[in-house]
Amino acid sequence: MTQDEITFKIIGCAMKVHKTLGNGFQEVIYQRCLAIEFRKAGLEFAREKEQPIFYEGEEVGTRRADYIVEDGILVELKALINLENVHLAQAKNYVVAYNLPIGLLINFGATSLQYKKVFNSKYNQEKV
Repeated sequence: MTQDEITFKIIGCAMKVHKTLGNGFQEVIYQRCLAIEFRKAGLEFAREKEQPIFYEGEEVGTRRADYIVEDGILVELKALINLENVHLAQAKNYVVAYNLPIGLLINFGATSLQYKKVFNSKYNQEKV
């Protein structure tokens, strides 16, 4: 599957969850429901996968990604009334820190599902 096909499937899964539950639940509820939809869609994923964070080549800590799908797409979930620029910046920083080519920021908290695709302009395939 191409990255576009995978992201299309991920967004479809998120739409199904949002359509079924609506907004107003805690993020962890959407996270659990999304795992069910990922399985049904045949997507390989890791939930709450701990990732090292590097600075100048040295590990400075770790951060758990909500999902890493098909070993290459970060999925960061929110359950907020509205996404703000700080959330988009956070998702962009994560794809760079994890050296992943793309990510999806998905917000279940709004009345309509919100999602943004973020790209890693510094992606280095040799580090994979």
